Amino acid sequence: MKTRLYWILALVITLAAAYYQRTTGPTRPKKVIININNTTYKFKFVRTHGGTDDCEIILNIPDTEVNGKLFYKRFPTNDEWTVADMIRDGETLKASLPQQPPAGKLAYYLKLETRNETVDVSSGDPVIIRFKGDVPAIVMVPHILLMFIAMLLSTLAGLLAIVKHQRYRFYGILTVIFFFTGGLILGPVVQYYAFGEAWTGIPFGWDLTDNKTLISFIVWLVAVILNLKKKRPAFVILAAVVLLVIYSIPHSLFGSEFDYTSGEITQGFINFLVY
Repeated sequence: MKTRLYWILALVITLAAAYYQRTTGPTRPKKVIININNTTYKFKFVRTHGGTDDCEIILNIPDTEVNGKLFYKRFPTNDEWTVADMIRDGETLKASLPQQPPAGKLAYYLKLETRNETVDVSSGDPVIIRFKGDVPAIVMVPHILLMFIAMLLSTLAGLLAIVKHQRYRFYGILTVIFFFTGGLILGPVVQYYAFGEAWTGIPFGWDLTDNKTLISFIVWLVAVILNLKKKRPAFVILAAVVLLVIYSIPHSLFGSEFDYTSGEITQGFINFLVY
C-alpha cells in the first residue's frame, strides 16, 4: 500500500514537471490580445514549424473591414523586412512564412488595418519561429514515452531512497536503462530528423537539450554504480533531484540555429520570458 502511494506521488510530480516544461520555453505559441474596430481578438502565434511546407499564419477575424500584412525576415540577420498581404478566406485572414532550412529561423509580426485605424501586432517584439524537418511518429512517440517513463522512475527511485525502501536501487537501474534508450539513442535520432545533426552537445556544441540529457545521464549512472555493492541512497536522491531540476529547464532554450552567413547549424538563444 505504501509503495502504491509513492507511485502516485511520483506520477503527480512527473506530470507537473512535464506540464511545466511543455508550457514554457521558446517553442510554445506566443499569446497576443489586440483590439481593432471595437472588437477584441486573441491570437496564438506559432514559434515552431515542422515539415517541408510553408508555415501558414491564420487569423480568425470575421470583420471584413479588417485587412492585414505579414512582415518577416531571416533571424538573426540584418535583412530588410519582406511584406506579404494577408488574403481573406471567409472569416479568416491568411499569409504564409516561406519554408527555411532545418534550424532556420524567421522573425515576424503583423499589421492589421481598417479605414480608420492601424494596429501593429508584435512589431516591437517580433515572434521568432524555428523550422525543422519532419520527425516520423515511429521515432518521436517512443522517444517521448521512454523519456517520460525514465522521469517517472527517477522520481520514484528518489522518493523510495528518502525512506530507504529496499527497491530504490532496482528502480534506479531501470531509470538508467530507460533514460539511455530514450535520451541517448532515440534523442539523437529525433535531432537528426529535425535538424540534420544527431548530436550538437558537448564536445561538438552547446545545445542545451543535448547537454542536459548528457549531464542527467552521467549523474544517474554514477548514482547507480555507487549503489551496486553498498546502499548509498543519498546519491540516488541527488540524481533524482538533478534530473527533476534539469527536466524543468525550458525545452530548446539554447537550441540548434541555422547560420545564414556560414550555412552551418550553430546554437542560438530565444528570449522566452515575454508572454
